[in-house]
Amino acid sequence: MGNATSVKSSGGSASKGHLVAIIAMFFLFAMISFVTNLAAPLGTIWQNSYDWSGMLGNAMNFLAYLFMGIPAGNMLVQVGYKRTALIAMLVGLVGLILQWLSGFAGTGVNVLSVYGQAITLNFLIYLLGAFVCGFCVCMLNTVVNPMLNMLGGGGNRGNQLVQAGGSLNSLAGTLTPLFVGMLIGEVTQATSMSDVSPLLFIAMGVFVVALIVISAVKIPEPHMQKGGVNKVAMTHSPWNFRHTVLGVIGIFFYVGIEVGIPGVLIFYLSAKTGSVAVAGGVAAIYWLLMLVGRIFSSVISGVVSSRAQLITVTIVAIALVVIAIVLPDHHMVNMPSYSVSDGFSMVAVPVKALLLVLCGLCTSVMWGGIFNLAVEGLGKYTAQASGIFMMMVVGGGIMPLIQNWIAKTAGYLTSYWLVVALLGYLLFYGLIGCKNVNKDIPVADEDEVKPNMADQDYL
Repeated sequence: MGNATSVKSSGGSASKGHLVAIIAMFFLFAMISFVTNLAAPLGTIWQNSYDWSGMLGNAMNFLAYLFMGIPAGNMLVQVGYKRTALIAMLVGLVGLILQWLSGFAGTGVNVLSVYGQAITLNFLIYLLGAFVCGFCVCMLNTVVNPMLNMLGGGGNRGNQLVQAGGSLNSLAGTLTPLFVGMLIGEVTQATSMSDVSPLLFIAMGVFVVALIVISAVKIPEPHMQKGGVNKVAMTHSPWNFRHTVLGVIGIFFYVGIEVGIPGVLIFYLSAKTGSVAVAGGVAAIYWLLMLVGRIFSSVISGVVSSRAQLITVTIVAIALVVIAIVLPDHHMVNMPSYSVSDGFSMVAVPVKALLLVLCGLCTSVMWGGIFNLAVEGLGKYTAQASGIFMMMVVGGGIMPLIQNWIAKTAGYLTSYWLVVALLGYLLFYGLIGCKNVNKDIPVADEDEVKPNMADQDYL
């Protein structure tokens, strides 16, 4: 995610190679969202057995980032982008197999007790599978973000490629809860992971195909020079920059906001309508609006600063969430959704659901805004900061888990006050915290040799 050099293609073959690599990275971006967004709708199945477990699979998925963020960055240096991506897909395949096994392996075998309730082995297998999938998406995230930036030559073009990849990420996030809802239908005492086995088999097949395709694609490895990896003197670290530290906290909170809003919304609408399919269909619109927001942001980013975008969308998001919390349930609106019996149709849901779904337009641009502001002026410390940011994605597991606990003890909509508080911090960061007050720290290294991607070998 550091400053990339321009891509100078020497001939049509090089340009074609870059295009294939870009398409491959786009595909991986979509897979990241697909795997990540399986957690919340699958949680509705386990919540039927363990009332407190709704967002626990999601938490395990994001907890992996805490352990894998820095190692994944080191993998890029040691084995390169392509091999890191291949290892990630093998790990993801193992995670999906474990989640599939939880549908029948270890059922009825009690291994421990939580809150006086016996926990079966198959539930622990599911959590392990979610945790392993978290390793996969962490490694893939570490690959695709800097790779797309470099393939675009950095700057505006690099940012456009990242935004385009993010759009496919949002599209996959839109379709995943919809597909899971279609397979689950109405949740009953008999509903189990075996009911979504077809989806897991499809996911496994996609991983196998991706493994084959990526292994055949030439991926540029600009940092793996023939003379060895360039050594840059590091007299400080990203932790010495106040705006970066505050931005790291902001990323932690942001991912919790992004995941928590639609995640708890699914549980709220499932309880209101009695249908996970309807809830998943409505929540899918949130991810669709994230797609719209990212496309729009990529268009205006050339003239509207990251800071201005972050401040604006945060204020709007706070207003939407607060209104959703205080608005009575009996105010209804028709929204598009899907059910097994009726197919695609308009369903009546509380207006507050619409307001929460509209937050997708706001959250769509927050990651880019926070990241850009937090690495401003870091120079040679930018890459190191990127690894730290990847670790903080764990917030997408911790904060929704806290929100789900609040939802169970105080009510679904009451839990959104936590989201308001987190958005309040992001507003503070956009207004004040993002200012670089450590400009006295040297960030340039005159001895640093910036690699030219046109001169690199392909693995």
